[in-house]
Amino acid sequence: RRCTDIICCVIFIIVILGYIALGVVAWVHGDPRKVIYPTDSYGQFCGQKNTLNKNKTILFYFNILKCASPVVLINLQCPTTQLCVSKCPDRFATYIDVQASYRYRPDQWNYFRQFCKPGFNNPRKSVAQVLRDEDCPSMIIPSRPFLKRCFPDFSTKNGVLTVANQTTFKDGRGKMRNVTDLREAANGINNVLDARSVGMKIFEDYAISWYWILIGLFIAMMLSLLFLVLLRFTAGVLFWIFIFGVIGIIGYGIWHCYWEYDHLKGIPGSDLTVYDIGFQTDFKVYLQLRQTWLAFMIILCGVEVIIILMLIFLRNRIRIAIALLKEGSRAIGYIMSTLFYPIVTFLLIAICISYWAVTAVFLATSGEPVYKVMANQTLCKYANLTCDPETFNTTNVTKLCPGAQCTFAFYGGESLYHKYIFIFQLANAFVFLWLVNFAIALGQCTLAGAFASYYWAYRKPADIPLWPLFSSFGRAIRYHTGSLAFGALILAIVQLIRVILEYLDHKLKGTQNSFTRFLLCCLKCCFWCLEKFLKFINRNAYIMIAIYGKNFCTSAKEAFFLLMRNVVRVAVLDKVTDFLLFLGKILVAGGVGVLAFFFFTHRIPVFAQEVPVLNYYWVPLLTVIIGSYLVAHGFFSVYAMCVDTLFLCFCEDLERNDGSTAKPYFMSASLHRILGKKKLSPKKA
Repeated sequence: RRCTDIICCVIFIIVILGYIALGVVAWVHGDPRKVIYPTDSYGQFCGQKNTLNKNKTILFYFNILKCASPVVLINLQCPTTQLCVSKCPDRFATYIDVQASYRYRPDQWNYFRQFCKPGFNNPRKSVAQVLRDEDCPSMIIPSRPFLKRCFPDFSTKNGVLTVANQTTFKDGRGKMRNVTDLREAANGINNVLDARSVGMKIFEDYAISWYWILIGLFIAMMLSLLFLVLLRFTAGVLFWIFIFGVIGIIGYGIWHCYWEYDHLKGIPGSDLTVYDIGFQTDFKVYLQLRQTWLAFMIILCGVEVIIILMLIFLRNRIRIAIALLKEGSRAIGYIMSTLFYPIVTFLLIAICISYWAVTAVFLATSGEPVYKVMANQTLCKYANLTCDPETFNTTNVTKLCPGAQCTFAFYGGESLYHKYIFIFQLANAFVFLWLVNFAIALGQCTLAGAFASYYWAYRKPADIPLWPLFSSFGRAIRYHTGSLAFGALILAIVQLIRVILEYLDHKLKGTQNSFTRFLLCCLKCCFWCLEKFLKFINRNAYIMIAIYGKNFCTSAKEAFFLLMRNVVRVAVLDKVTDFLLFLGKILVAGGVGVLAFFFFTHRIPVFAQEVPVLNYYWVPLLTVIIGSYLVAHGFFSVYAMCVDTLFLCFCEDLERNDGSTAKPYFMSASLHRILGKKKLSPKKA
C-alpha cells in the first residue's frame, strides 16, 4: 500500500482549514440574534440584555394595515414604524379617543402611551402631527404574540371572522373598518396559529411516548438483523416464490382476457375496432370491444414469454446472484461490527450539517444595520433609498415626502467582506457537499475493505484478519484520503450545479419563455443522470481502491471495464438484490407498524394499561414506521455494499484465477458448484 492522489489530499486538507477559517470569520462578524430576535425601526433587538429593550421582547407594528402579508412582517419590510413592547395590546383604542379623554381618564393615556415611541408624552400635540411623525399608532387592536410579533387576535364565531368578538373597529382616522380588512395584512395567521397548537400537542405526544418509540425502533433493528441472517437460507426461496407468483398472475390475466374475448363473441357492436369508435373519455367503452381484450391478451402473452425466456437463459446468473446474496449474509455474520458502521457515517454527516447550518446563519447575519426610506407615497423619489436615522429629520425628505420614515431594513455593509457574502455562502455549500460525499465515500471504502478481506481469505473464517473493519478504516484514512476526496469532489461539483439549476428554475418559474424552461428541464435531467452515473462509478471505484490500493482514476477505470465485461450479471444481481432488500424493508417497517398500531390503539389486552394517553395516536405510529424503515435501510445498505464488494471480488477471482493449485479460486463452495468448476490439478511442467 502507498498513498494515492496525494495532491487532492493536500488540497482537501487546505480546503478544510479554509472552511474552518471561514467559520471563524463568520462567527466574529455574524450575530444569530438577528434571526432569532425581531428588530425595531432603530435596528435594536427586542429583548436584548443591557439595553432599554431588555424587557421588551415583542415587536409591535404601528399600522398593520400597511403590511401586505405575514411574510412581509417576518422579513421586517413593512412600511410602518416598528416598536419593541413588553406585551401586545389587549383592547381596541384610537389615538383620537385617547387624546380627547386624557384629562379625565389618564389611565387610558398611560396604557396607550406604552405603544408610542419611547419618551413621547405629549397628548396635546395635534393628531395630524402625531400621525405624520408616527409618534404613536393611530389605533391599537387586540393582538397576541406570534413569532415574537403582535398579530391581530383573530377568531371565528358562527362562521364570521372577529377580533375580540367584534366585527368592526375604528381605524383612528375617523372611519369604521371591518375586521375583514385585516385579513390581507394577516393572511393565513389563523392557520399558522392552529398549526402551532397542533405542534404543541404533537410535542406532548412525543414527550410521553418516546420510550415506546425507542422500543419499536429496537424491535425494528432486531427484525432487520434476523432478516439478514435468514437471507442465507431463504434468499432463493423468496425470489422464486415471487417470480412464479408473477408468472401465475400474468397467466391468469391471459386466461381472463381470453374469457372476455370469447364471452363478447356475437354481442352487437363488440366486433367494432378502436379506430371505428375513435377517442372516448369513458374507458369502459373500450372494454366492450373484442379487439381490446385481444390486444391485452397478446401483450400479456408477450410479457409471459419474455419472462420465461429470461428465466431459461439467465437461470445460471440468477443462481449466482442468489448465491452471492447468501454469501453476503454469511460474511456479515462473521463481521457483525459492520452493521453498526452506518452510525459513524451518520455522526460524520450530522457534524457536517451542523457546521454548515451554523456557518450559513452567521454569514447571513453578518453586517451592520442598513436603513431605508419608507414612504407612504408611492411617487416619493426617495423611497427605498438608504438613509441615516441620526440626520434624517434634518433632510428635505420629510418635507418632500410627508410621513416618510428612516426605517431599519436589513443587515449589510459596504466592506470587502460584506460584498462577497454570497460567494462565501456558495463556498460554504460546496465544501459542505464535498465533506458529506467524503463521509459517505469513507464508509463505502471501509466496508468494502472489510468484506474484501472476507472474500480473499482462502479458509473462511480462519484466514479472516483480526478486526477487519478497524483495519480497513485505518487503511482508508492513512493511504486513500486523497482518492476518496477526489471522487467526492467530482460528485460535489455536479451536485452544486444541480442546486444552482434548481435555484434558477425557481426564479424563472413565472417566466413565459418556453425555450428557457425547456432548456433548464433538459439540463436538470442530464445532470441528474450524470449524478446517478457518478455515484455508481464512485461506489465501485471505492471497492477497487479498498481491494488493490490504486488511485481513484485507475480504480474507476478498472471497475467500469470489469463491470462491462460482466454486464448481464451486474443487471441480474442488481435487480435481485434490490427486490429482496426492498421486500425486507417493507416487511420490517410493515411488521413493526402493525404492531405499533395495535399497541397505540389499545388493541393488545396485555399492554392496554401501559399505553400512554395521546392526543394523536398517529404521531408515534408514523414515527415508528418511518424510523423502522430508516433503521432497516441503514442495515440493508451495509448488506448491499457487502454484495457489491463480493460481486467485484467474484469477477476478479474468475478472471485472475483458474482453480489450479497455483491459482486457486477464493470463491465459496456453493459458487463453485453453480459455475460447474472444480479445482484443477497442478499443471505439468
